[in-house]
Amino acid sequence: MKPSIKRIIQIALSIASICSLAACSLVFSTKPPLPERHGHVSSKLFMGTGNNQTLIVGLGGSEGGNPWASDHWKSQRDRFIAQGYAFLAIGYFGTKESPQQLDRIALEGIHNAVMAAAKDARINSAQIVVMGGSKGAELALTLASYYPEYTTVIAIVPGSAVFPSLTLAMNTSSFSYQNQELPFVPVPWSATPALIKRDLRTAFEKMMENKPAMNEAAIKVENIHGSILFLSATHDEMWPSSEMSEQMVQRLKSKGFAYKVAHVAIAGSHTDPLKHFNIIEDFLVSTIKQHTN
Repeated sequence: MKPSIKRIIQIALSIASICSLAACSLVFSTKPPLPERHGHVSSKLFMGTGNNQTLIVGLGGSEGGNPWASDHWKSQRDRFIAQGYAFLAIGYFGTKESPQQLDRIALEGIHNAVMAAAKDARINSAQIVVMGGSKGAELALTLASYYPEYTTVIAIVPGSAVFPSLTLAMNTSSFSYQNQELPFVPVPWSATPALIKRDLRTAFEKMMENKPAMNEAAIKVENIHGSILFLSATHDEMWPSSEMSEQMVQRLKSKGFAYKVAHVAIAGSHTDPLKHFNIIEDFLVSTIKQHTN
């Protein structure tokens, strides 16, 4: 769930170094076909020995691969399993089975993998948690806004809107639904200097100045059919996760959202909330009780 800063900077430097004005205009105006292996994901299911296990779906960030299936997250994954959960690790790009880049990732591809895992007789398919960090949190919120099967969302340092793909041109959406890319906030030229200087937060703040695009691409969190935990960072160097989390909280309040919502802002940088899984564990306990009472 660590942000791939090197990947984003390489994109910005490539654009700045190879594009003439005319060439850049062509690159940014031309939409490529859907990527190879569009709609395919990697998945690995980890389970305990009990029955009626709530399923947690783990989504990584812009680093790609399937981080929740790796040894790096084994201790926390094992903690969840020891607490009675099943855990489904999903790699949605950068694996052998999935698209190579984070480009128009198909929501239905991820959802189909989750529903296939939920058919296991030991899993309680009425209790599905989707959890993601950074771009994975953006994805988790978007996924749950389209499909009612997700009864809890854990969004760690999330964005409040759909942002661009991580491709050279960055002129497509990060996500798609039924082969149609979702509205996204484009990268303005004014963000290029910040990207070159590796100031990602300023680059995202430049994107977010486009209020019409932010409104159109805003994640419809009010459509989620379950509880939501926002876990943000007060000094987030990647993007303003605390501010965007609070925007989503206020949006939910204005829509009369019926489920439990919590926003915990952790003092620190983009990765510091990952040191506080105890907050997530406590929220899950209260959420499961809320949905079973």
